[in-house]
Amino acid sequence: MTIKELDEKLNSPGFQDPENGDLFYNYFTYQYPADKEYDIRKQIHDFKVDLSRPMNYLDVLVIDLFKEFCDFLDKTPFLKNPSLLQYLLKKEKDKPEKSDNVQSTLSRYAHSKDFLAFIHNRIMEHKAKKDEMRRPYVFLHGIGSMHPYLRVNEFLALYEDFNRTNEYKIIVFYPGNREENSYKLFHVLHDSNTYRATLLINE
Repeated sequence: MTIKELDEKLNSPGFQDPENGDLFYNYFTYQYPADKEYDIRKQIHDFKVDLSRPMNYLDVLVIDLFKEFCDFLDKTPFLKNPSLLQYLLKKEKDKPEKSDNVQSTLSRYAHSKDFLAFIHNRIMEHKAKKDEMRRPYVFLHGIGSMHPYLRVNEFLALYEDFNRTNEYKIIVFYPGNREENSYKLFHVLHDSNTYRATLLINE
């Protein structure tokens, strides 16, 4: 699917209806070449601005998963430390030989219910805004930066306990490609897990 075709899809009244689609899954994946990462980030911003205009009047929530994870860690106290993020950064700097322990801790927290609840709260706070705008979309990117702590298929599977499929659609911007039922992050890192998401392709 080209950018123009994705733009047409996002502007489609039928697609903008969260209740129009699969009853159980509201995840949609848009694939792009990994070397276009910064172009896509700019395009995501342009989509958000364009969709906010009077023709659609949509307020799109854009979530950079890696930035949200850092924010979550920064707001999470650990022992006597007010910020788990700062604690881990200092630990890795002062004791580089313990970097494996830091990586393990990051992976554990990335898979935690607390992090999933943090993302869920971000979405629901966005949905709860009281004004004239509609909020059918959540744009999710930053997938590559989360590797190896959390793969997008793991996030989507874990998030099912929080997901409200009839209230919004999550558009995942994925820097890689699909081969049968699995995906390759950056076209290199193979993931044998099936993604519970609809691949946005030409229709």
